[in-house]
Amino acid sequence: MKPFLVTLQFITRIPVPQSWTRDFDFDQTYRGVVTFPLVGAILGIIAAVITLFLFSHLGWSSGLSGGMYVLLMASLSGGLHLDGLADTCDGIFSARTPERMLEIMKDSRLGAHGALALFFVLSLKMLTVSDILEASPNNALMVLTVAPCASRALMSLLMYRQKYARESGLGHLYINRLSLNQFYITLAIGATICSWLVGWKSLIAFMLTGIFAWVYRRYINNVIGGQTGDTLGAGNELFELCFLMAMSSVITFHS
Repeated sequence: MKPFLVTLQFITRIPVPQSWTRDFDFDQTYRGVVTFPLVGAILGIIAAVITLFLFSHLGWSSGLSGGMYVLLMASLSGGLHLDGLADTCDGIFSARTPERMLEIMKDSRLGAHGALALFFVLSLKMLTVSDILEASPNNALMVLTVAPCASRALMSLLMYRQKYARESGLGHLYINRLSLNQFYITLAIGATICSWLVGWKSLIAFMLTGIFAWVYRRYINNVIGGQTGDTLGAGNELFELCFLMAMSSVITFHS
């Protein structure tokens, strides 16, 4: 139970009393990775319920409701993964040496590449959520719930048997710490929740996003020689967008 609470405390802004996790060994944080899909589903259901209420009961447009979903997800996660996305893009698109890229990624200032990445990813996510609300309002609640579940499950691809690209940092809590069983269990939980709540269509989106995640992992490894906490956060944002886009395509194709 404590690994789940620590994970909830670490990667979300959902309040968890410090007394509930006080005796937990911080170095064992990686044990909570198997609960990543569950944490994602909790964030997703909160954001999805509010979004569908605004869309279905208050008459908000699909675009405005989609924007609220994106805002809620960013708020519930404290912008942690968006920060990683901006830092990662500032670094890897700087056309510098891997060492210099890692230095740029540590810089707290937002660069042009990071700003562009945030703009396009958030805009595309908003538009995709809007499409899902319009195309399948009856399924939208569950689809918006499982998107962050799938993305966080697939983050395990960036952790299992991966090299940590830095000498120190919070990423070492997760990267190259998972066992094979933990890796498989995390993916299985994510796929099971998606299938249970949405059906077989979500498994198509999950597999397509998994392929994208594998390509992303290879690319980051080739560019900076491993993964960091920033690339984990960037991966989550990109995987969530990829899953939503895949679900939008599947829903449209089969409607």
